[in-house]
Amino acid sequence: MCQYSSADGLANDWHVQHLASRALGGAGLVLVEATAVEARGRISPNDLGLWKDSQVEPLARVVRNVEGHGAVAGIQLAHAGRKAGTARPWDGGQPLGDGGWETVAPSPVPFTSAYRVPGAASAGDLAALRAAFREATVRARAAGFRWLELHAAHGYLLHSFLSPLSNQRQDLYGGGFEQRIRFPLEVVRDVRRVWPERLPLAVRLSCSDWMDGGWSLDESIELSRRLKNEGVDLIDCSSGGSTPLALVPAAPGYQVGFAAAIRRAAEIATAAVGLITEPAQAEAIIADSQADLVLIGRAFLRDPYWGLHAARALGEAAPIPSQYLRAF
Repeated sequence: MCQYSSADGLANDWHVQHLASRALGGAGLVLVEATAVEARGRISPNDLGLWKDSQVEPLARVVRNVEGHGAVAGIQLAHAGRKAGTARPWDGGQPLGDGGWETVAPSPVPFTSAYRVPGAASAGDLAALRAAFREATVRARAAGFRWLELHAAHGYLLHSFLSPLSNQRQDLYGGGFEQRIRFPLEVVRDVRRVWPERLPLAVRLSCSDWMDGGWSLDESIELSRRLKNEGVDLIDCSSGGSTPLALVPAAPGYQVGFAAAIRRAAEIATAAVGLITEPAQAEAIIADSQADLVLIGRAFLRDPYWGLHAARALGEAAPIPSQYLRAF
């Protein structure tokens, strides 16, 4: 996933200007996604991980390559929770059954009947999971990453604590809003203690479950206020993933309103994501102050030169490698 931001858009907000200068310095951001903090937190057996020291150097090579080309390397730390143990998407993405592993979640509620019933996290599990996020953060810094994002979206572990669709506990970590946000806030607090203050910390949220009785935008706004107080710099505004029954109104820019609402109400920097494919579309989001960053994922998979094409489309100078000048 790569970052898009307009210089004019960043200049509109001192906090974002400061945020960008702390890590980006005007450069683009390349974000390594869904890196598991423990083995049982992988979505598939083939996922990246940072749960042991031997995984640091391979990712450090990625960082050196990214930064050698003038960009900033970031990483997203994740735990799949009850959605762990599936085949790779291009192999069908279905739960592995006998080839899978025991999973953990706030409550013993499977994502669908095809998934394993997860174990309800005990006090010992919660302590171990917090330690896993904290230790993976230390390894991420050791690898040289300068931007950290915690994945609390799409029905994975941290989101599953937030959503009443998946969190059916009646203790300190489930029930009302204050209880459901407790564990994610504890993880953020632990991570912020070991991640340097001078480097940005982002959190990806599913801002709505798109389901009656599920996690809502109003809750996302209030959580974002709390996250800001804990030292989070930016909210990456996605949605969905808690239930396969949700009716998601997917259309170009359909999640941008979440970024705009949280930016305005929680007074924190936001990133817009989801079906943002055209340069003018991305530029308008920044120019209209709907978000501070636009994160582009699948458009870059389809076109690795999206950034160069965007610069040309918007009338900006594009740093085209000399070997490719003839093509442009």
